Amino acid sequence: MPPDPVARLVELLTVVPDDDGRFRVDNPDRGFGRRVFGGQVAGQALRAAYATVADDRRVHSLHGYFLRPGRPGVPIVYEVDQIRDGASFTTRTVVARQPGEHADEAIFELSASFHVAESGADYQQPMAADVPSPEEAPEDWGFIPPDARDVVPMEIKDLGPAPVDERGFFPATRRVWMRLRDEVPDDRGLHEALLVFLSDMGAVMGARAPIPENPLDRLMGASLDHAMWFHRPIRPDRWFLYELRAVSNAGSRGLAVGTMHAADGTLGVSVAQEALLRVIDPDRRQASTPSLEDGPDA
Repeated sequence: MPPDPVARLVELLTVVPDDDGRFRVDNPDRGFGRRVFGGQVAGQALRAAYATVADDRRVHSLHGYFLRPGRPGVPIVYEVDQIRDGASFTTRTVVARQPGEHADEAIFELSASFHVAESGADYQQPMAADVPSPEEAPEDWGFIPPDARDVVPMEIKDLGPAPVDERGFFPATRRVWMRLRDEVPDDRGLHEALLVFLSDMGAVMGARAPIPENPLDRLMGASLDHAMWFHRPIRPDRWFLYELRAVSNAGSRGLAVGTMHAADGTLGVSVAQEALLRVIDPDRRQASTPSLEDGPDA
């Protein structure tokens, strides 16, 4: 494995075809927790889908469900179902599997739609006006601990949540400038898979309303499902603002919606994620209970 974190990530998102038409990744244990990072599995699933799609089509939307925790160090196999190839749109479903106690167990399911390039009206939601530029933003790595900052593939400048308004609503619960540490090849499909990977960084925390009923140190969080819509190309190796807001917290679930804007204001991607947000009684908490600190998918 190459020592550079970005090169290592690009290699991690490379899927290899099997003889039976499926795709495989070795899934090495990177030492970042007890679960495979959800953004990794989603990005790999998109790469597997792309391997079966005509070159003139780009992903415009995807929706994934996290079914079981992935196990680090155990290979993952991706099965692609070529649902439809239409004149303008192509649809694929992908199931990620790992060997289980009795059979290959599904850990993730992705549906993705691809579209040929077409002309049309151009309108977008603007980037928030009250955030500092990436050059002016303070150095704040957020939930990334100091001893991990040299090995993660991205740079982060965490701006924290937006101030609560007069109604008690947080206009944004997570605002962060992000970019990969080094440039990556001019491969748009790779860029999209990398954005999928990065979109799961802190999405669970974005789904959390920062109120007393959701104490950060007592939350067990996990991604349930994840959706993305790709509007315009943006590069993951250039600064982009990832902004999320919690729409609802109820029933131990939280829904976050958000956007990825390039530094020049281009709206590249919209995101939605529902997360499991369980408040754990500290007197009952088991040592094995995952928490928001258990790996980058937290």
